[in-house]
Amino acid sequence: MAVSPGMAAAMTIRHALPAVPTVGVEEEFLLVQPCGRLSARAPEVLGAAGAGPGEVHQEFRRCQVEAVSAVCSGAGDLLAGLRCLRRRLADSAARRGLRVAATATPVLAEPRLPPLSIGRRYARMVREYGPLASRSVTCGCHVHVAIPDRETGVLVCNHLRPWLPLLLALTANSPFGHGADAGYASLRYVLWGHWPSASPPPFFPSLDDYEAGVRGLLASRAALDRKMVYWDVRLSERHPTLEMRVCDVAPSAEEAVMVALLTRALVVMAMAQLERGRAAPRLSEHDLRAHMWRASRDGFEGACLDPSTGRLAPAETVLGRLLAWTRPALAQAGDLDHVETVSERLRRGGSGALRQRLAFARRGRLPDVVDAVCLPPTVPEQAGRVPAVRSRGSEGGSVEPTGGRAGRGLLDADALPGEMPR
Repeated sequence: MAVSPGMAAAMTIRHALPAVPTVGVEEEFLLVQPCGRLSARAPEVLGAAGAGPGEVHQEFRRCQVEAVSAVCSGAGDLLAGLRCLRRRLADSAARRGLRVAATATPVLAEPRLPPLSIGRRYARMVREYGPLASRSVTCGCHVHVAIPDRETGVLVCNHLRPWLPLLLALTANSPFGHGADAGYASLRYVLWGHWPSASPPPFFPSLDDYEAGVRGLLASRAALDRKMVYWDVRLSERHPTLEMRVCDVAPSAEEAVMVALLTRALVVMAMAQLERGRAAPRLSEHDLRAHMWRASRDGFEGACLDPSTGRLAPAETVLGRLLAWTRPALAQAGDLDHVETVSERLRRGGSGALRQRLAFARRGRLPDVVDAVCLPPTVPEQAGRVPAVRSRGSEGGSVEPTGGRAGRGLLDADALPGEMPR
């Protein structure tokens, strides 16, 4: 996919771009105690989160909460909506002496993960997949962009595949796991990849081929149902949208919006390419998976696939090429200022993964990392905070246990119907 600023500029002059589609964002967060350990009180926090634009939901585990934006046309509405949702969750948690952490994996070591959310289907996942369902917790950011039809959506996905490594590197925000630096910028992506249906999507020439791929996952029971097809970009089974699922949860609402706007711009440019009869590059699944691994390890501070050359380049350089390629679509939607401003902030301050590591490096204390990733509430935290646990500095950063309810199983005995993670 050879692209250049000149090619993009020529397209805006000679060819009208497709109409700007609507966009929405889903963000998953961790609920933590004052000491930084996970809390299973998500139902309480969600029940008292109040009303406002968008929705808040229970997620896979009871230590997770999800914020779902309204369907938006403009960057301003999307940013205001995500800020409001984050504030509602942070304030509800603070009133209960808890905090909401915008990190894609837990920072501290957990002797035992909180239980899964209530639901027979969650219990079925544990029976079917064992440790994959019971031994990890991750938080992502999913972007939905409206598409005219599913056939078009499949072809657009093909055009987006080469950009997946950059989007992962750009959003990497999970360097810690089990109380230590994991050596990956996005540990979430590595852990999520253990699910048998989680991967970059294959190249699908048509909707029929896409559906055949889905049927293959279902027939092998690598996926229990269509919503468990965990490709990094896929067709939504709930909405008439393409769903980008490759990103870690963002440290800030501004960064989440930047990723959403870039995804929308990529979709618009892909549809313009399709209208001109330009096929997507057929990057092999093997090569793409290798580039995804590299992006998960090195993040934005390393090198990743440059779709314009097919070779590795500094992620910052590839981001510049993405901005040049999508500039016509960003400008048409009025998104250019936001994307350029936040991109420059990332260039200066680094990715979420780097910022977490810098927070740890200052004093060698993991609780400092927890403090750095927690959303600021607008109400005072409940009195009687639990004292912060002591870390062991740079010797792996493990912390002392702080107690909690004992004897709870992975699932409640009286499980009710529910949904699996999306």
